[in-house]
Amino acid sequence: MRFSNSLVSLAAVVPVALASIPYSQYILAPKSRTLHPVSVHSTNGSVTHPESLTSANGSSVFTGDAATAYDFGINIAGLVTVTIGSVNSSSSEYIGVTFSENELLNRVWYAGAYTNQICTIEPDTGNALVHLREEGFSSEDDQSPVNVTWYNNYTITSGKSALVDGAKRDRLVWAGDMAIAVPGVVVSTNDVVSIENALDSLFAVQNATNGLLPYAGRPFPPQAISFTYHLYTLIGVADHFLYTGDMDYLKSLWDKYKFALSFSLSNIDSSGLMNVTAPNDWLRFGMGGHNIEANAILYYTINQGIYLASALNDTANISSWQETADGIKTAANELLWDEQEGMYRDNETTTLMPQDGNAWAVVANLTLNSTQTSMISQNLVSRWTPYGAPAPEAADAISPFISGFELQSHFLAQNTTAALELMRLQWGFMLDDPRMTNSTFIEGYSTTGELHYAPYNNDARISHAHGWATGPTSSLTQYVAGVQLLTAGGATWRISPSLGDLKFADAGFRTSLGFFGARTQVLDDSIMLDFEAPEGTVGEVRIPVLECAGRVVMSGMEGLSGDVVVEVMAGQGDVDVKDVKGGRWTATFRCT
Repeated sequence: MRFSNSLVSLAAVVPVALASIPYSQYILAPKSRTLHPVSVHSTNGSVTHPESLTSANGSSVFTGDAATAYDFGINIAGLVTVTIGSVNSSSSEYIGVTFSENELLNRVWYAGAYTNQICTIEPDTGNALVHLREEGFSSEDDQSPVNVTWYNNYTITSGKSALVDGAKRDRLVWAGDMAIAVPGVVVSTNDVVSIENALDSLFAVQNATNGLLPYAGRPFPPQAISFTYHLYTLIGVADHFLYTGDMDYLKSLWDKYKFALSFSLSNIDSSGLMNVTAPNDWLRFGMGGHNIEANAILYYTINQGIYLASALNDTANISSWQETADGIKTAANELLWDEQEGMYRDNETTTLMPQDGNAWAVVANLTLNSTQTSMISQNLVSRWTPYGAPAPEAADAISPFISGFELQSHFLAQNTTAALELMRLQWGFMLDDPRMTNSTFIEGYSTTGELHYAPYNNDARISHAHGWATGPTSSLTQYVAGVQLLTAGGATWRISPSLGDLKFADAGFRTSLGFFGARTQVLDDSIMLDFEAPEGTVGEVRIPVLECAGRVVMSGMEGLSGDVVVEVMAGQGDVDVKDVKGGRWTATFRCT
């Protein structure tokens, strides 16, 4: 058995022997943050020895109207440095960066990890948003292809690193983006410090009067209000505690957390649902009223809050929070569920069946039964275009952000086939289309596959390295390989691989308690599982065993007195073994 920190491999067949560093062929991150171009992409005009500038000590002379574009081999971000020896006449310098391409799901996992790496920046290189301070400047001007200047010289957080939305734009802290990026970071680089700095920057500007958290961190205007992004910040706190078990950090934010949650609860009206009175969200249209997405996110957040309060033994609000959450679930299903369509409506006044609200209803467990969950999964699949899952709430748009939650909804609906198909379809397109970077994931694009994102007038504004587009990185680890933390830091855990049409999955990551990993092989008549969890922890193992009816025999786990025989029903061959102590284990599951 072989595991290493933050690795993943998935394949349709069992692979041959691993390299000395597992899966190193997929790792895009360089060993140093100082990079040199790998080649000259193109040169125009009179340029001497342009290839020499691909090394540290090269020298080149540009005469007249001349330019050279350099290829770094992968998508990169940061400050470009060129030393100019002398200028003999009036001239301009232009530095261009172009990109080149590099087993699909493996590449998707690593590209997601890399995207989040280059979306982690030095805090003093954030977007200064200089035009938003100019008199007469409007958001429409900001989307113009001309007369817009980006100054990346604003200090957006404390510390030495921060997780932001995009590597090149916006370079700001956005809590919504973190809801996808943070799990991806944890299962890949585990850069917790950058997550903490980002979260702290949002709580630093919390409204002292009503507890409202900002739409985005500084220097974004504090007047912008988003009911959903406010909640995403609270989700960030709960995610941080789940992945780290850091009680001290949770305590440092707990009073602010409760104050913020009270803002959302105060907006629940007589319907039992939160009434959204601000339009801002992830650039979808029509946000407002008893919106299904916002209420599903609130339901999810309240339940996280109940867990956090229990962990802190601060139980005063638990009963009322639970009653409120139950009311949201009841009201959402009574007012917004459309049985004929098999989906939730955006609100009571529309026939729109949104991607975001329906995906989030499944993720949040707002559905009443598995039939609803399955219907949503099937109906979301029925809408796919050749380029991915559309978000009709944003008109002509495919949103990798919301599709990240759709991926989770398919896994939770036990529709692994759909989830893997969507990864191959949508993220495969984003990774391999020649118009993309072939190493990072884009912010959004058209349902036709064109590089146009409906919320923007200026196509050049689209970010080609956006952390909110990295959903497969965490989903492949947590759902396909099935390595799941159930309580803080992994004190309790679940190994529940779900491979779909795959025959092999290998993934693992580390928390403060130690390493968690699982390696699954599907053979003709059995499933072999090697897994690991830290000593002192306890968990469960859940295996969807082939097509068994009658008996399943589990053998090979230490501490078990002989084989374990499990009776299963036809078509329901899941085996669930509870109270497994942490350690290194090997088990074989076979039908008899």
